[in-house]
Amino acid sequence: MSPPASAVRPLASDAPVLLREDDRGIALLTLNRPQARNSLSEAMLHALGDTLAAIAADRGVRAVVLTGNGPVFSAGHDLKELTAHRADPDRGRAYYKQLMDACGAVMQMIVRLPQPVIAAVQGTATAAGCQLVATCDLAVASSAAKFATPGVNIGLFCSTPMVALSRNLARKHAMEMLLTGDMIPAADALRMGLVNRVVAPGTERAEALALAATIASKSTLTVRTGKEAFYRQLEMDLASAYAYASQVMVENMLARDAEEGIGAFIEKRAPKWEDK
Repeated sequence: MSPPASAVRPLASDAPVLLREDDRGIALLTLNRPQARNSLSEAMLHALGDTLAAIAADRGVRAVVLTGNGPVFSAGHDLKELTAHRADPDRGRAYYKQLMDACGAVMQMIVRLPQPVIAAVQGTATAAGCQLVATCDLAVASSAAKFATPGVNIGLFCSTPMVALSRNLARKHAMEMLLTGDMIPAADALRMGLVNRVVAPGTERAEALALAATIASKSTLTVRTGKEAFYRQLEMDLASAYAYASQVMVENMLARDAEEGIGAFIEKRAPKWEDK
């Protein structure tokens, strides 16, 4: 795989905004606009959407790691790109709606992706960049990483990042980030549940890849079933969640990999997954 994100050379103007590398069932996606702080431009959102759609249909991919090139993970939406549309006849209304809808669609694609997605956060993640971290299933952060939803500071409340934050953090933690716009250090992000692990700077990508490799060693059917069920039951009342989860477990129990996995456990041997 590629060298650490800190080892960045100047990019050609025609360099792709998103890089993809595949190795042993893991797709490494790298936001590749370091000069623009990896902002989620229209082109970046389209690239993410197209790549995630391809990964969803790729049975060879068992886990995904998402990181950024350069010192910033992502600064969120490209404010220069947004401001340019103030001159539109409708003052940008149609463009802003299109862009926010596109961003929301990408975030939902991550949640619905059959494969788990792990953010490897090497630097600052703000606004929609913080939303991206919160949306990923897991997150590993450098101890030098920082997080914020600073829209309130510029008169633009981080309403779409709020959706991901409010579903991952306790309400008061999410509200504090949204109302103050303050930068949160990695240690606080760990305490608040925004990230899973904090590691030494420069090791976050390797740690995320190791975590992805652990997940990739499991049955893809089981992981896919579990991820989908996890997010679906979160939106249900308690009784409905148990009824749904019970049915999922029955179907999972009847799957070939569950039969193999339980048999291997009883026989004290390594399972041989068929992913079905």
